[in-house]
Amino acid sequence: MKTIKSVYKIGHGPSSSHTVGPFRAAQIFGERYPGADEYRVTLYGSLAFTGEGHGTEKAVRSGLPGIKVIFDRKTQGLPHPNTMLFEAFRGGERIGADRIFSIGGGSIRIENEESDDELEVYPQKNFTDILKICRDRSLNLAQFIYRLEDPSLRDYLKTVWEAMKASVQRGLAAEGILPGGLGVARKAKTLYETRCYNESADVTMNRIIAAYAYAVSEENADENIVVTAPTCGSCGVLPAVMYYMQSERGFPEEEILDALAVAALIGNVIRTNASISGAECGCQAEIGSACSMTAAALASLYGLNIDQIEYAAEIAMEHNLGLTCDPVKGLVQIPCIERNAVAAMRAISSVNLSRFLFSTRKISFDEVVATMYRTGRDMDEKYRETSHGGLAQIYYAN
Repeated sequence: MKTIKSVYKIGHGPSSSHTVGPFRAAQIFGERYPGADEYRVTLYGSLAFTGEGHGTEKAVRSGLPGIKVIFDRKTQGLPHPNTMLFEAFRGGERIGADRIFSIGGGSIRIENEESDDELEVYPQKNFTDILKICRDRSLNLAQFIYRLEDPSLRDYLKTVWEAMKASVQRGLAAEGILPGGLGVARKAKTLYETRCYNESADVTMNRIIAAYAYAVSEENADENIVVTAPTCGSCGVLPAVMYYMQSERGFPEEEILDALAVAALIGNVIRTNASISGAECGCQAEIGSACSMTAAALASLYGLNIDQIEYAAEIAMEHNLGLTCDPVKGLVQIPCIERNAVAAMRAISSVNLSRFLFSTRKISFDEVVATMYRTGRDMDEKYRETSHGGLAQIYYAN
């Protein structure tokens, strides 16, 4: 399996491949040629045809301010559907160029170079293999991760956590209508500030966590900076629960970072053995994966054992099986934003069940991941991020 760093990508919503990948590519290119007085990027293929609607130009300019963006919709025979040509100039002469591909999930590949995203770090292929190593060597999951990953992982997780917190805070403060034409109003601030007169402690907790999930998901829909966890469409689940645990329950940052590492390991297992793509396996691959990652993170944060963590992740995924990806008008708004909030609360319920019932479980995490992938492949294409079926179709029919 690859490094868990590649699970978390920081960049503009709403699309991992159309905004997060190009944002990262622009940042990296700018760092390579800091002395240039002019930058240019030509977008080809899918990025050229749908980039304007997905906010690719905004993402690139955020990663490298002042860059000139060109949409080339004529060039064919591309090495990848999401191809970008970055060029740097000084005094009118080209001083450098890189062809960069946005290969999905926010990952990028620079032509003729080996990407850090592609490095194999874990010889283990699934959770069963990981479980065996941890038991044989008396390791918890965080210890296992830090033994195999590069020492820079800790600093990367800190950067990821800062970006997650910032997306919660911005989303809570923002108001107005989200772009795209559906007229969807931001709700995070209202949800956070509105309290029922007889609200119980449990209801308050769920309302606040839901507000945090709405905040991040609305930032994603508004094409602002978020962290893929594991995708843009499911970016609100993990930050919502972790932010609540730090701000309301007082868990220290060091423990939050360990929990984020465990969450990423779960996401890594899923994408290695199944998929985190809504286009491939429906929303069970996005929200289901995010819910599973969050359940594992929370169980780890609570100090539960490795069997309880596995069971929490398994419950979270099992009860998202068959979830379709049918965004209305192709926007990451309906039902995506609300779905992030529901998944955050489901992750907490999964941990509560696993705490007491882990010794009775019958289904392994690997088995439910395999089931999710098989279910996704069996799913009709119109329920896999095409907006041609389900809620997207019914909404327009009415």
